[in-house]
Amino acid sequence: MAAFGLHEVFTYTGMADEALSRPIRPVLVASRRSPFESNNGLRVTPEGDLRGEFFDVVIVCDIHLNGGETPKGRWRDEIEWVRRHIGHGALVCATCSGSLLLAEAGLLDGAEAASHWTMADLFRDLYPSVKFRPERILCDSGRGGQLITTGGASAWQDLALYLIGRFCGAEEAARIARLFLLGDRGYGQLPFASMARPRQHSDAVISTIQAWLVDNYPTANPVSLMVARSGLSERSFKRRFSAATGYTPVEYVQALRIEEAKQMLETEDVAIEDVAVSVGYEDPTFFRRLFKRRTGVTPAQYRQRNRIRGLPQ
Repeated sequence: MAAFGLHEVFTYTGMADEALSRPIRPVLVASRRSPFESNNGLRVTPEGDLRGEFFDVVIVCDIHLNGGETPKGRWRDEIEWVRRHIGHGALVCATCSGSLLLAEAGLLDGAEAASHWTMADLFRDLYPSVKFRPERILCDSGRGGQLITTGGASAWQDLALYLIGRFCGAEEAARIARLFLLGDRGYGQLPFASMARPRQHSDAVISTIQAWLVDNYPTANPVSLMVARSGLSERSFKRRFSAATGYTPVEYVQALRIEEAKQMLETEDVAIEDVAVSVGYEDPTFFRRLFKRRTGVTPAQYRQRNRIRGLPQ
């Protein structure tokens, strides 16, 4: 739970430097002061409520939604509390799915925002004016950088270091990073996101093409073959394919190829050029550019970070 991690990290900030005199005072705030149980079973005892003092920095932590629940129309008291802080000049942040509250408040309209990459569909459908950035770990937006949003569940660590660096200096941020072993995720979230949640649909023609593509994605000119096998006009096929899958045919082929390339990089000791050819790309330079665009890292970086233990280096 991000709240506990942030609280502990901020509590230790400045303790080794008398000049800083512990400049960050974390306070755990909830709608009520009474203890409650979080969705993962941890007991939470708030230190403040929405009627209390104003803070210089507000962090909305990750929010749990049960299956089928919608954020629309929720958290009215909390949203009003956040808006009051915005009016008083506070820096407002959100970790992981906490950005949904800021989106529901309208604070992210027209702004770039990060959240857990699984929230991409929700943002697209419910908050289309938000410039959702699934590849980003941290987004600094709003007037004067007054809004900060972060990506996946562990991105609270990046937010903590960002805030410590902003208010206490880079040296203290580096000390805290060493103390808590907070690592670098500069490659973003995309390595975890691609094709993770295929869309369910009822278009039998497109389903047949998808099944064929599983074994034939390395084929040259696959989109032309897909159109021919579908029996549809090219325009109709592309429209139906996008409606059914959420991808254009080219994007879908690229995603399959990149997923297979990732598997090969993790498990096989073959040259990157050979990986490119194996998944359908004769030009290794194009493959490297595409791989980085879709995952946020180069093939070599991905292999280094995700290689299965026991394989030769």
